[in-house]
Amino acid sequence: MDCLIDHIVIDVRDRLAEGADTWRRLGFQLTPMGKHSLGSANHLMILGRDYLELLGTDVPGGALRPDIASFPVGLNGLVFRGYESEALAAEQQARGVPVQPAVAFHRPADLPDGSRQDAKFKTVRLDRSAGFDGRIYWCEHLTPEHVWRPEWQAHPNGALGVARILLSVRDPERQAALFRRMFGAEAVSAGADGRMLLQAGEAVVEAAPHAAVAAELGAAAPDPAGRGDYMAVLGLKVRDLAETGSALRINGVAFAEAPGRLRVPATEAMNTTVDFMA
Repeated sequence: MDCLIDHIVIDVRDRLAEGADTWRRLGFQLTPMGKHSLGSANHLMILGRDYLELLGTDVPGGALRPDIASFPVGLNGLVFRGYESEALAAEQQARGVPVQPAVAFHRPADLPDGSRQDAKFKTVRLDRSAGFDGRIYWCEHLTPEHVWRPEWQAHPNGALGVARILLSVRDPERQAALFRRMFGAEAVSAGADGRMLLQAGEAVVEAAPHAAVAAELGAAAPDPAGRGDYMAVLGLKVRDLAETGSALRINGVAFAEAPGRLRVPATEAMNTTVDFMA
């Protein structure tokens, strides 16, 4: 089956306003706050073919949705593009993937003409014990026109789409075995330093040993905050690195430059290491 990134989730818990301010400083345009029928709140950063989601509650100190309540601030959700969710769930169960039944939900969406309709979704989630210490699921968009709107897709930092996700794990082969069951053996390959690579359209998901991730990131790494295996890096393709660097400097965001990449440490981005990539 096709393997494509739909979106990436950054948990902000009850710090949604702070998270929105932080990611605006990183040069993103955010959608208005949305409230899910499941009880959570979010802001989105809509890219060309995928998007980023800041997820939590809009009430400081308020109760969090039960399925996200135990996770710390930082990268948490690896979300693939879904379709015909009930059939997808049945197919994955037949492959031996521990998925839960499809769940339907919605949130209000304000339209350009001033009217309001519901943005509707279905998700198929994996049992949280199946992979890294975070959430893996598919998202089916029943109303994609309420998400990918042209006026939301232009960002001062020139971000175009998700290019790389780096998972820091104890056993890359365990994660690779799950991905093979989900998407087929041909979707996964071996990389350097014990890494396993999942090709997800134009993006790559890397599962690398903790030691290799620590060596790559150094002080830019996120705080695991009690997690065992976790999402460590969000890599984004941008239109022009000089443009991105200018947007970051204007907002006083610290970053490190390397050939073909600008790296923002996790301390600047809600416990998320962000790579802007040429």
